Amino acid sequence: MNMTQLKVYFLRINSWQKVLFGLPILVMVVMLLMDHSGDSVQLGQAVYRPEMLQRLCKADQLSGDAGETYGEETENGIKYNVRTPANYDASVAHPLLLVFSPAGSNRAKTEKTTGFTFPATQAGFIVAYADHPELSPSTTVELGTIPSLMAKKWCIDEKQVYVTGHSDGGTSAMALAFMTGTRHIPRAIAPSAAGVAYDDLRDRRCPEPLPVMVMHSSKDRLFPGYGQQAVGWWAACNKCDPIPDKIANGCFSYSGCAGGVKTLYCEGDQIHSHWPERSQDIIEFFVSATQVSPRGAK
Repeated sequence: MNMTQLKVYFLRINSWQKVLFGLPILVMVVMLLMDHSGDSVQLGQAVYRPEMLQRLCKADQLSGDAGETYGEETENGIKYNVRTPANYDASVAHPLLLVFSPAGSNRAKTEKTTGFTFPATQAGFIVAYADHPELSPSTTVELGTIPSLMAKKWCIDEKQVYVTGHSDGGTSAMALAFMTGTRHIPRAIAPSAAGVAYDDLRDRRCPEPLPVMVMHSSKDRLFPGYGQQAVGWWAACNKCDPIPDKIANGCFSYSGCAGGVKTLYCEGDQIHSHWPERSQDIIEFFVSATQVSPRGAK
């Protein structure tokens, strides 16, 4: 090997070293892009309602930061981001809003699409946005571990867990409420465009009466009519009167439900992938559910 060939050899080695050195940086950039939507996060100033002060935490035993936290994960690696009120009080037990992502999305995109962060934190919720895992009963169970994991770091009231999501995320939100091992977790659910039809529910044992807000589009071609079928099952489980009343914004409300739980069906007219843009309505629905006695309470 002559000197010219030797120089070329070392230049090639140097190039590979640059590539190998750059790969970890590239991976870090990709991970940051998954965590951050690119938009600034606006947190609300919570108004701490009197009922929130009935359960307290020992703030000095909790390590969760106020504000924005990125890249928390479950035991099997489902990642989620956490948002607290801007004036987060680590001694006050907060209700938790748990948001599941649809297929093809992730925690950062879901935060941007749903727009929950400001109104939810202003209403006193801590919010967790979870990535989309492959849809299965086991991943639904895994998603259901997020509240208990968060309660180790943030002051969370585990009896005040409110769950929503779109498409696969809506399916997981609904499944969490009817699966035998997880049905105790949600205090209320608001699934959107869920792939759960009556045939998936008819052999299921009803959970305790639960506030439910089912959202579905009349133009959903992937899961046509599933929302109406699902809410009928929930209304029967909640022992509501069989015929709902039309209220506002394309929604119907069942009356006479056991324990005074709200059972709503809201229909849109967008394609399946479109988030229904009812985020403020969902927050108000969940806030109203905080006034209902917990399931199983005497």
